[in-house]
Parts: sequence; C-alpha cells; structure tokens
Amino acid sequence: MQATLIAAAEETAAHASELPFPPVVFGVGAFVGLLAMLLVTYAFRSVGTRH
Repeated sequence: MQATLIAAAEETAAHASELPFPPVVFGVGAFVGLLAMLLVTYAFRSVGTRH
C-alpha cells in the first residue's frame, strides 16, 4: 500500500510543477500589461493642469 501511495504522490508532484504556458509568455504578458498601464498614465499626464 505504501508503494502505491508513494507512486501516486510522485506522479502528482511531477504534474504540479508544469506551467500552463511557456515562461516566455508570462514575461511578454507582464511587459504588455505594464506598457498598457504606462500608456494610461501618460494619457492623463496633463489633466491636473487644465483649468
């Protein structure tokens, strides 16, 4: 019984470390998200000076 539990735990551990996308996708997604926030911030740069 212990061998079965150990085999199941090893199989679960092997599948738990897999990412749903390649690591490059996470980096590109973060870059695009931060760039979008930068553009929104840039768009509102002179709102406080308009009177």
